[in-house]
Amino acid sequence: MLLLLKIEWLKIKRYRAFWWMLAIILLSYPGINTGFYFIYKNITKGKDMANQLAKTFLGNPFSFPETWHTTAYFSSHFIFLPAILVIMLVTNEYSFKTNRQNIIDGWSRTEFISSKLIDVIIVSFIVTLVEIGVAIGFGFNTDAENWNKCLEQLYYIPLFYFQTFAQLSIAFILGYFIKKAFMALGIFLFYYLIVENILVGYLTVKNIPIARFLPFEVSDKILVSPAFVGNFGADAKTKYEAALQIVPEQILFTLIMTTLIWGVCYKVHQKRDIL
Repeated sequence: MLLLLKIEWLKIKRYRAFWWMLAIILLSYPGINTGFYFIYKNITKGKDMANQLAKTFLGNPFSFPETWHTTAYFSSHFIFLPAILVIMLVTNEYSFKTNRQNIIDGWSRTEFISSKLIDVIIVSFIVTLVEIGVAIGFGFNTDAENWNKCLEQLYYIPLFYFQTFAQLSIAFILGYFIKKAFMALGIFLFYYLIVENILVGYLTVKNIPIARFLPFEVSDKILVSPAFVGNFGADAKTKYEAALQIVPEQILFTLIMTTLIWGVCYKVHQKRDIL
């Protein structure tokens, strides 16, 4: 395991595109949540009735302990940023023929896929650390007096990590099978941003209960909307509670999907032509 980590480090330490993309990710997640925070501030500041009503219904979603839920939810919508990084890492193996060189140097086929699995685990971990930093920053900045509640709702951290890992695994398998970075990235973004959203909307309108099993939607349902959405609309509270109830099921379905993805990759690579 340590040898695999060392070799992966040697591959990326001089890879400037990797570090630029990582820097974009490190800056984007705080920026994304800051944007939503300023929207919240604009809605709730002021002393007129509309502002006061908005503040009553919204509460303070960026203070402890809600900050863990709020920032995780908003951050989860931008998974395409670390997905670019994962696709770059796997497709470069074929662009620079390092996958073949690794086998020539004595790696087993299983070790090659394991090294890519480690990459996805580490990228997911880095993204989660950034999200934790963002949540803590907003929690102390918006309401430092509630710091004693900072240990509540911490379960949103592993949920965020699991969702991130699952969705980056989809990015990995696309890069693994397509091998071309721009093509894999184009397919990923087209499906993630357009196709699946259209499918979810259509299936929801038609009341066909299979939308939650789509590749990204299955893990999206792990992180439900922030709690304040349950305060808006006649049946909003009922829908919010229903969404919470299916989270354990979505975790199980996501686990099955992610296991299948990596199982297929390990199986295919045993027989795949490395040339």
